[in-house]
Amino acid sequence: MKKRLLENIVHGVFLILGLITVGCVLLITVYLVVSGIPAIREIGLTDFLFGREWEPTGDDPKYGILPFILTSVYGTAGAMVIGVPVGFFTAVFLSKAAGGKLRTAVGSAVDLLAGIPSVIYGLVGMLVLVPAIREIFDVPDGASLLAAIIVLAVMILPNIIKVSITALDAVPKEYEDASLALGATPTETFFRVSVPAAKSGIAAAVALGVGRAIGEAMAVIMVAGNVANMPSLFESVRFLTTAVASEMAYSSPGSLHREALFSIALVLFLFIMLINAALNFFLKRRKGE
Repeated sequence: MKKRLLENIVHGVFLILGLITVGCVLLITVYLVVSGIPAIREIGLTDFLFGREWEPTGDDPKYGILPFILTSVYGTAGAMVIGVPVGFFTAVFLSKAAGGKLRTAVGSAVDLLAGIPSVIYGLVGMLVLVPAIREIFDVPDGASLLAAIIVLAVMILPNIIKVSITALDAVPKEYEDASLALGATPTETFFRVSVPAAKSGIAAAVALGVGRAIGEAMAVIMVAGNVANMPSLFESVRFLTTAVASEMAYSSPGSLHREALFSIALVLFLFIMLINAALNFFLKRRKGE
């Protein structure tokens, strides 16, 4: 009787915590929609999403966020192109091939990367990476989309590596033993048995990496130049996140400028939701096959 009562209490606690989590997501969603829709209505959806000029404080204010959208897409895609392969192969190596001491040492380094504040990444990028890009590529200013991509690629590595390792470690050892018994090499076993069995966890790691890359603000402000240009690899750019972070402090409460910043946050939120939905759809489709 006592055991059943304890189980019911624990179940109730978990249910309440789950409902609180869902409630927080719904609250954020409703708040962004309510705060962001008025500006989109006043500016016009087409002018807001596809306008190329952002001058909220000019004599003739313009609120086009296409440069921010494209910069966020290109920056996130570039970071994933660099970070995902590095993180994935590192995770496979640490989970399946590395010895105990090496795994502990590299794992500690990964944990350290995860614990470094964003501002430190931005500071190192500003003092080391930006001057290096300026010298190597002979450009006027190294604060650029390329610098942001490299910094973001480094920042997403801990998420991808740690979650992928957890997924790979959860693969039953019997799968690998059976593959080896059939004559497959260890490398073939890792990539044709272990990785496919852990694909859901690896996809979750990639989704976390995308969320970290597209949602980062502080480090990107410090290395990207924070100028509302159309995206170019060696020019200063501004991301969706940095637009909100850099202008929210001086936008007047109740002004169209402030409402437009909330609209940018709404667009960013919808981007992340679409990415997660696409990954979930892809995984369910693969499971159905």
